Parts: sequence; structure tokens; C-alpha cells
Amino acid sequence: MNIRDDQPDDADATDRPQNARAGSVAQQARDAAAERSAESASDLQEAAAEAQRQLEEQRDKYLRLAAEYDNYRKRVAKERQEMGPRAQADLLRHLLDSLDDLARVAHVDQASTDVASVVHGVDLVEQKMLKALAAQGLAVVKPVDEPFNPELHEAVATEPALSPEDDHMVSQVYQPGYQFKGQLLRPARVVVKQWNK
Repeated sequence: MNIRDDQPDDADATDRPQNARAGSVAQQARDAAAERSAESASDLQEAAAEAQRQLEEQRDKYLRLAAEYDNYRKRVAKERQEMGPRAQADLLRHLLDSLDDLARVAHVDQASTDVASVVHGVDLVEQKMLKALAAQGLAVVKPVDEPFNPELHEAVATEPALSPEDDHMVSQVYQPGYQFKGQLLRPARVVVKQWNK
């Protein structure tokens, strides 16, 4: 007789509670794993939602910054475009008084005005105009008795110098030069002294 055949009921009875306990432990482990998996999935969904929110926030900041820069660029371009005419208008405003004075001189009664008065009037208008232009940054280059400077002067003729100290000195200005805020507009056309031994 087989021992197994003699005690089948008792062995099965002993294994059942162990199998039931093992089954319940396994079920608990599966439940815990499912719960962790659900928590993990929930955490991942929350993290994904947070990342999406941050991405949208950064995208919104970027779009606002790009729009702000575009508006700034347009505003600066418009200001640059308006700056030239505004500066020209300001310069012309300073010259209007001189223009009015010149019109008065041009329309004097020739029968009752002598030539000296007209010349004096024109001289006053020239001084007033140069003063208005100087206020805007114009400088007249009249280098008489100064050393010749090829950056500011254009020699149109030479004349003999009386002494070596006068060599390369400007003796006459045929046409004055002009600088506007340090930038040469036109060189002065001059006669330069030259020493010959």
C-alpha cells in the first residue's frame, strides 16, 4: 500500500490553509502592486500636466517677448524715420528770421537807400544766419595765419613765404570751409605760403 494513498485527505487538509494563506499573500502583493502602479500612473499624469502647464507658460512668455520686441523695433524705425524731417524743420525754424531780414534788404527802396546801408544790412543778415547755424553745430573754417592742415584745407595756390617760420602757413582763404559737429562738410580753399631757399 502506498503511504500517499493512505493519507490523501490529511495532506490535502494541511496544504489547503497554506495554499489559502499563500493565495491571500499573493493577492495582497498583487493589490499593493496595482495600487503602487495606480499611484505611479497618477503621479506621472500629474507630472505630465505640470510639465505641460510650464511649457504653455514659457511659450506665452516667449510670444509676449517676441511681440514686445517687434513693437519696439517698429517704434524705433518710426522714430528714426521722423527724426530727419524733425531735425530739418528745427534748423529751418532757426533760419526763418534771417530769411525775413534778407527779404527786407532785397525789397528796399533803391531811390531812398544808399549802397552802404544795403551792404551793412546784408552783413548783419550773414552774421545772424551764421549765429543761427552755429547754434545748431556748424563751424566756419577760416584758417588765415594757421598751419596748413590737409584734413581741413584744400590748397588752390601757393605764394612765397618771407621767412622759414611762415612755411606752410595759410595766407588767404578763397572760400571758407564748414564743419558740422566735427564732420567736415567742405574744406576751406586756401593759399599756402611756401619757403624757398
